[in-house]
Amino acid sequence: MAEQGSGGNVIAAICNIFFPGLGQLVQGRIIPALIFAIIVFGGYALWFLVIPAIIAGVAHLWAIIDAAKYTSYRSRYER
Repeated sequence: MAEQGSGGNVIAAICNIFFPGLGQLVQGRIIPALIFAIIVFGGYALWFLVIPAIIAGVAHLWAIIDAAKYTSYRSRYER
Protein backbone atom coordinates (compact mmCIF):
# COMPACT_ATOMS: atom_id res chain seq x y z
CA MET A 1 0.00 0.00 0.00
CA ALA A 2 1.14 3.52 -0.61
CA GLU A 3 0.30 6.46 1.63
CA GLN A 4 -2.24 6.90 4.38
CA GLY A 5 -5.55 7.80 2.77
CA SER A 6 -4.64 6.14 -0.52
CA GLY A 7 -7.22 4.28 -2.57
CA GLY A 8 -5.92 0.92 -1.32
CA ASN A 9 -6.46 1.93 2.28
CA VAL A 10 -10.00 3.09 1.54
CA ILE A 11 -10.79 -0.26 -0.10
CA ALA A 12 -9.26 -2.09 2.88
CA ALA A 13 -11.38 -0.06 5.32
CA ILE A 14 -14.54 -0.82 3.32
CA CYS A 15 -13.64 -4.53 3.31
CA ASN A 16 -13.36 -4.36 7.11
CA ILE A 17 -16.89 -3.02 7.41
CA PHE A 18 -18.30 -6.23 5.95
CA PHE A 19 -15.76 -8.78 7.25
CA PRO A 20 -13.46 -7.79 10.14
CA GLY A 21 -9.82 -8.51 9.29
CA LEU A 22 -10.35 -8.68 5.54
CA GLY A 23 -8.90 -5.19 5.09
CA GLN A 24 -5.68 -6.18 6.83
CA LEU A 25 -5.58 -9.31 4.68
CA VAL A 26 -5.96 -7.17 1.54
CA GLN A 27 -2.99 -5.12 2.76
CA GLY A 28 -0.94 -8.30 3.22
CA ARG A 29 -0.94 -8.27 7.04
CA ILE A 30 -1.97 -11.82 7.98
CA ILE A 31 -1.39 -11.81 11.76
CA PRO A 32 -3.42 -8.62 12.46
CA ALA A 33 -6.16 -9.96 10.17
CA LEU A 34 -6.43 -13.16 12.18
CA ILE A 35 -6.36 -11.34 15.52
CA PHE A 36 -9.09 -8.89 14.53
CA ALA A 37 -11.26 -11.64 13.04
CA ILE A 38 -10.97 -13.88 16.09
CA ILE A 39 -11.70 -11.11 18.58
CA VAL A 40 -14.64 -9.69 16.63
CA PHE A 41 -16.32 -12.96 15.68
CA GLY A 42 -15.74 -14.42 19.13
CA GLY A 43 -17.25 -11.36 20.78
CA TYR A 44 -20.21 -11.26 18.43
CA ALA A 45 -20.81 -14.98 19.03
CA LEU A 46 -21.05 -14.26 22.77
CA TRP A 47 -23.49 -11.36 22.26
CA PHE A 48 -25.75 -12.62 25.07
CA LEU A 49 -23.02 -11.84 27.63
CA VAL A 50 -23.11 -8.14 26.56
CA ILE A 51 -19.51 -7.23 27.56
CA PRO A 52 -17.85 -9.42 24.86
CA ALA A 53 -20.21 -7.89 22.30
CA ILE A 54 -19.14 -4.39 23.33
CA ILE A 55 -15.47 -5.38 23.14
CA ALA A 56 -16.12 -6.90 19.70
CA GLY A 57 -17.80 -3.70 18.52
CA VAL A 58 -14.83 -1.63 19.64
CA ALA A 59 -12.40 -4.08 17.99
CA HIS A 60 -14.46 -3.96 14.78
CA LEU A 61 -14.24 -0.17 14.70
CA TRP A 62 -10.53 -0.37 15.53
CA ALA A 63 -9.96 -2.77 12.61
CA ILE A 64 -11.63 -0.33 10.22
CA ILE A 65 -9.58 2.62 11.44
CA ASP A 66 -6.37 0.56 11.47
CA ALA A 67 -6.85 -0.41 7.82
CA ALA A 68 -7.60 3.18 6.82
CA LYS A 69 -4.56 4.67 8.58
CA TYR A 70 -1.99 1.97 7.70
CA THR A 71 1.33 2.98 6.21
CA SER A 72 3.87 0.30 5.42
CA TYR A 73 7.28 0.33 7.06
CA ARG A 74 8.94 0.57 3.68
CA SER A 75 6.95 3.61 2.47
CA ARG A 76 7.70 5.49 5.70
CA TYR A 77 11.43 5.50 5.04
CA GLU A 78 11.56 5.76 1.25
CA ARG A 79 10.77 9.47 1.15
